[in-house]
Amino acid sequence: MSREGQPAAIQRQDYAPPAYWIDAVQLTFDLDPAKTRVLSKMQVRRNPQVAPQPLRLDGEELNLARVQVNGAGTSFKMEDGQLVLENLPGGHEPFELEIFTTCQPIKNTQLSGLYVSEGTFFTQCEAQGFRRITYFLDRPDVMATYSVLLRADKAAYPVLLSNGNLVESGELDDGRHFARWVDPHKKPSYLFALVAGKLVAREQKIKSRAGTEHLLQVWVRAGDLGKTEHAMNSLMASIAWDEARFNLPLDLERFMIVATSDFNMGAMENKGLNVFNTKYVLASQATATDVDFANIESVVGHEYFHNWTGNRVTCRDWFQLSLKEGLTVFRDQEFSMDMAGSPSARAVKRIEDVRVLRTVQFPEDAGPMAHPVRPDSYVEINNFYTVTIYEKGAEVVRMQHNLVGREGFARGMKLYFERHDGQAVTCDDFAAAMADANPGSELSRRLEHFKRWYSQAGTPRVKAVGQYDAAAQTYTLQLSQSCPATPGQADKQPFVIPVTLGLLGPQGAALPLQLQGEEQPGGTERTVVLHEAQQTLTFTHVAQPPVPSLLRAFSAPVVLECDYSDEDLLLLLAHDSDPFNRWEAGQRLLLRVAIESIAAPAGGTGAGAGFDQRLLPPAIVQALQGVLRHPQLDAAFKELVLSLPSEAYIAEQLDTVDPQRVHAVREALRLELATALQADWEWAFETHQDSGAYRPDPQSAGRRALAGAALSMLCLAAQAQGDSVWPGKAYQRFKSAGNMTDRFNALAALVTSGHELAAPALQRFHALFKGDALVIDKWFALQAATPDRAGDALPAVRALMQHPDFSLKNPNRARSVIFSYCNGNPGGFHRADGAGYAFWAEQVLQLDAINPQVAARLARSLDRWSKLAEPYRGAAREAIARVAGHAALSSDVREVVTRALAA
Repeated sequence: MSREGQPAAIQRQDYAPPAYWIDAVQLTFDLDPAKTRVLSKMQVRRNPQVAPQPLRLDGEELNLARVQVNGAGTSFKMEDGQLVLENLPGGHEPFELEIFTTCQPIKNTQLSGLYVSEGTFFTQCEAQGFRRITYFLDRPDVMATYSVLLRADKAAYPVLLSNGNLVESGELDDGRHFARWVDPHKKPSYLFALVAGKLVAREQKIKSRAGTEHLLQVWVRAGDLGKTEHAMNSLMASIAWDEARFNLPLDLERFMIVATSDFNMGAMENKGLNVFNTKYVLASQATATDVDFANIESVVGHEYFHNWTGNRVTCRDWFQLSLKEGLTVFRDQEFSMDMAGSPSARAVKRIEDVRVLRTVQFPEDAGPMAHPVRPDSYVEINNFYTVTIYEKGAEVVRMQHNLVGREGFARGMKLYFERHDGQAVTCDDFAAAMADANPGSELSRRLEHFKRWYSQAGTPRVKAVGQYDAAAQTYTLQLSQSCPATPGQADKQPFVIPVTLGLLGPQGAALPLQLQGEEQPGGTERTVVLHEAQQTLTFTHVAQPPVPSLLRAFSAPVVLECDYSDEDLLLLLAHDSDPFNRWEAGQRLLLRVAIESIAAPAGGTGAGAGFDQRLLPPAIVQALQGVLRHPQLDAAFKELVLSLPSEAYIAEQLDTVDPQRVHAVREALRLELATALQADWEWAFETHQDSGAYRPDPQSAGRRALAGAALSMLCLAAQAQGDSVWPGKAYQRFKSAGNMTDRFNALAALVTSGHELAAPALQRFHALFKGDALVIDKWFALQAATPDRAGDALPAVRALMQHPDFSLKNPNRARSVIFSYCNGNPGGFHRADGAGYAFWAEQVLQLDAINPQVAARLARSLDRWSKLAEPYRGAAREAIARVAGHAALSSDVREVVTRALAA
């Protein structure tokens, strides 16, 4: 298919098993950047369940040199980009198919298949990159064993790696050498990997619970070896956790991680040879923030956990992508919470995960790219590596976990692997294992009903209406659910929605819960299952009017509609035993003020313009002050409660969005919080210093996060008041900080407040770290996301793209500038003159010519254009149409913009 054409959508209902199976693959690579030779020998057999038909092998940008069957030449033809073989042996006995091809890794800017980055060979085969290496049945349900022989110049490529176990290596003529790797486990082609180059490894030997020894290796460029300790520690912790929590041991002699700076994704779980973006491997206290350390632990865990949930059991087809991704995100979330230790640190992790879901996935569910957790169709599979598949998929797994309990979930996992180890299966197979392992559970009784979470797109809305009867001392809670229409799905059936709840008395005490018909109370918290369009709960022996605490720990991925008064929310913020709902109450209060202020008449659109009086009621300011000064609350939790809802989240609550108005209101609220709590911010900064040895644990990171937030607020207030004391302190902090978190927090405080000290600080920062690509990514991203002042954000971004350190071909660098501006700087991007949208169109087209996957992700920045007020709406649509009208557009981008225009 040419770039000018648009392939037809692939439908889930059209799935058919392959006409042939490939049982074993022998690959020989003669690695050369300009012309790599690939010899593939496959053991192929007909699928007896499928009527005889030609063998069609996928291939892209390959030079075909030879095709043989059982050692003899055979006829073939090329058809729709596939290699078609018709004259194949009859019967069901295996035959050997040999294919010899060449490719040009040095010219592969898409970073899919086999490519070269800074003189090193890497592969990325998920989802359909293996067809760029050799002709193959490139689909996840074709699983084979692999033996791989790598040959290359030893001086240029001294390290040769592939999946599985190293069985042989040695010298060849002409300064070349070889290595043979054998993976004993069957896998689909998307899990194949090879790496060849000048690398060094941090090594660690471990022993499993069963007593078997394993070698762990983290491979990086020589200068980065000192930044791999945290990644190795995270890998060891992941292995130990998976064996302890789910009895899933490491199943290879060695497990390897390799880092590269040119990578489209965060990381890839290739069997035994995980290839990572350097962003999720390299860390030292001088170069990585606390967030970086936490992300490395999470992503290392995620990719290792795929060893079982994704590799040993994989997905039958790409529509089942959440089978491995949603489940594995849930597992890495549980891992991170278990590593956090304390209940408050676990709660912080949960809040952070939900904030991502509601800020990114909920808008996706409401936009043109909305799709079920198990999609029904796609044009380009790379476009469906989405927050719906990953984060919402994880919430679907979490609901199953909560419906059967921790022990029940472990039983379900055990049954899942007993049934399906070594197989390619479906989301239905996983849900069935969970239900069958827990007969009598809510999940088992309502399984078919529950599976609507896999088939229906959109975010359900749960409405809660409470009524107190003083005479009868009862509290009646009516719950109802609905779900908006999404593309291709107008009518939605009720979901199974677990609602964890409690009731608080007028003074904040937790009330015992006794439903009508029960003989005695059942504790102060319970989970009820809303499975119909409407259900009514009546609680008895309720002596006073209660305040309901609903959807505790965010027990389902829904929008909760409850007519809370400010007094109700203030009570929950002060007293709720559930940390998530305590945070949520604060967010609802701040969101309510923001929306009311946006709707009020305004005299301008600059920060603070049109607001000649305080926006925040004194009671809310006092409540937030109480949280900030609370002696028992965790510092990280305080920082979350005191953080305003993002501009993107506020915008999603509005029917029509004036982005500049949203930006102005949020900036005004931020300034008001900074000045109203100035003395409290000073206290927070001074009392949360971490002067001891640097540790990235949740408690220490929480103190630094709160101190950083306080410093940002103090600089903001000082700038408004014309005071230079706190900016001066921030600059000193920036210069003397002993770790990147404190240094970067100080730099960000200066930059976002607009103080004149920001310029010398930025210059100094670049001079200090100009040789460290990941740190310079932070430097670029901070400037690209800086709040717009007098229309200067876009010119600043264009200037950054002219910087000698900027490269559009490197995904990390492109994301640090272009994505930070288009996705992370709403006030700068959504310009009334449409210049931001014109810039977006220009960059999408430039990226599409280099790397369609990255371009398609950028294209999604305007998914929600139809919500914009004029003149933004018309200008955004014009920019999307300009991209859509480009003749040589990849299918990746065309699918995104075509669906956007149809919104």
